[in-house]
Amino acid sequence: MACELALEGVGFRYRNGHDAVSDVGLSLGPGIVGLLGPNGAGKSTLMRVLATLAKATTGRVTWRGEDIARKPDALRNELGYLPQDFGVYEALSAREFLQFLAAVKGLPARGVADRVDACLDMVGLHDAADRRLGTFSGGMRQRVGIAQALLNDPALLIVDEPTVGLDPEERVRFRHLLAELSAQRLVILSTHIVSDIEASAGELAVLTGGRLRFHGAPEALIAQAEGHAWSWRIAPSQLADVRAKHRISRAQRRPDGMEVRVVADSSPSADAVPVSPDLEDAYLWLLQRNEAAA
Repeated sequence: MACELALEGVGFRYRNGHDAVSDVGLSLGPGIVGLLGPNGAGKSTLMRVLATLAKATTGRVTWRGEDIARKPDALRNELGYLPQDFGVYEALSAREFLQFLAAVKGLPARGVADRVDACLDMVGLHDAADRRLGTFSGGMRQRVGIAQALLNDPALLIVDEPTVGLDPEERVRFRHLLAELSAQRLVILSTHIVSDIEASAGELAVLTGGRLRFHGAPEALIAQAEGHAWSWRIAPSQLADVRAKHRISRAQRRPDGMEVRVVADSSPSADAVPVSPDLEDAYLWLLQRNEAAA
């Protein structure tokens, strides 16, 4: 059976009664799936459920047809996971750290050295393999995180908010790496950064308030926002007032004022010009619709 991950009415409720995730249904196959949503949307909780670190309160998750709550090892043996709060032992070198984690994961000792070297090569850290992790930049540590997630050559790779805190160059490098890794596996990229999805994911799921609001191609979400994106030239002194009244996807200073992009039901001003929406506009339009319906 192909690497298929299916979520059927998945929910997670904390002991205090708060529903972090509610009735999420998805069927996912190979490629990069972007899980997009604002902070507090339930993304990390859902990722923990998918990584078998938490059990769904309602519904079920299956991997290759097997219920992961009943048979978690069926998924764990094929899972690579980079959590949002990934930490390292700074006194160890990258090679020593990965060898240690390979032992923790229970990988056969024979071949571990070659696999560690291969994973370091995949993430572009071969030349830094024997440097102490305490000397690594944030982007390099994230690449170590991906390397450890790849040690068992997983069919399912889950990465949670992997580019937070990275500089633009490291972010681009990370996106390229995920694209290369997605050819033969399912990669789930959880983030609140739209550009990460726009640059790499062929499939998109949007989570807000713990509920799935959209699932499909990014282009399909963009199509929903058609007719609801506007470009508007305003004076810099107007920006605070405009921001208070409208949802702005971006604002740029120009020689003759501020150019803002606004998502709205109708034109925010007689001098606003309709424009074709991009994914950022479409995402904000979806958030606005759901807030209005709540």
